[in-house]
Amino acid sequence: MELTTVWFVAQLILWLGYFVLEGFDFGVGMLLPVIGRREGDRRAMLSTIGPIWDGNEVWLIVAAGAMFAAFPGWYASTFSAFYLLLLMILVGLIVRVISFEYREHHETVRWRRGWDACQIVGSTLPSFLWGLIFANLVRGLPINADQDFTGGFTDLLNPFALLGGAVTLLLFLTHGAVFLALKTTGALRLRAKRTASVIGTVTAAAALSFGCWFNFGVVTINHGWVLLASVISLAGLIFGLGMHLRNRDGWSFAGTAVAVAGLVVSFFASLYPRLIPSTSNPAWSLTIHNASASHYTLTIMSWSALVLLPLVLAYQAWTYWVFRKRITVAMEEPESVAAQPSVVP
Repeated sequence: MELTTVWFVAQLILWLGYFVLEGFDFGVGMLLPVIGRREGDRRAMLSTIGPIWDGNEVWLIVAAGAMFAAFPGWYASTFSAFYLLLLMILVGLIVRVISFEYREHHETVRWRRGWDACQIVGSTLPSFLWGLIFANLVRGLPINADQDFTGGFTDLLNPFALLGGAVTLLLFLTHGAVFLALKTTGALRLRAKRTASVIGTVTAAAALSFGCWFNFGVVTINHGWVLLASVISLAGLIFGLGMHLRNRDGWSFAGTAVAVAGLVVSFFASLYPRLIPSTSNPAWSLTIHNASASHYTLTIMSWSALVLLPLVLAYQAWTYWVFRKRITVAMEEPESVAAQPSVVP
């Protein structure tokens, strides 16, 4: 296998890891006002992702770094086309990080509600905009012979991309609600389960609509693989919702994880060997060959990844194992008093 193909697959794995892992903690952040009725609930919800959210974001840093090193042409054209959207994602992620750090510095209700709003905005923006960006990538962009983006911002707000953004947002909401049902107890868990049932049904309908449009309305060159990945994604979502109704929380979470993974695989399968299809002229599309770094650079990157990647994966797996217990919260505390979540053995 060519190194360019190896690093295209590596990009797929990195983005898949990012969306599967960061997807549920985005969902928990967005569900804060829906499920977290009391201060104790909201603190328990944030405690479920507190030890792991920053590790999940490492996948994004590595994916962007590998994209820059392995496919500098892809990196440059993507950041040129989506500059404003990526800036909004960056602002959202920064606001979200600050909300984690500052929320507990004062006990006033107004202070905590303000940072909760930042958490909601910082989780919602990336959830929607990542879907918008990837849907535009698979649909194709106006790229000229110099691999420059020649369109405008409004070109990115087409119906297909907007539906793609809505699907990723709904999928992350479902993924987050299922994760909360897996990680909490009592009334908080029951509200998470009811929310997952409602949002999951809407998500399945939206995902089916997007999947039909994607497979039969967008030009792809690997139609069979894209269709297979789309079917697996939808089947994973339905399986997760079915297990959810049977109170099999672990299997339900696995199902929604497969749904997110299937969506990412379908995006990358649609592109290969292209990186950005050109709607101006197919001959001007960016591919893994005309947008990649030198063979020497890819060789160095490959040996580095072989050494470092297992260490990173082992560390993250260990983190999830350490913080695997369910979170519970003391009942009936007044709004101004902070309830301390605890771990259920």
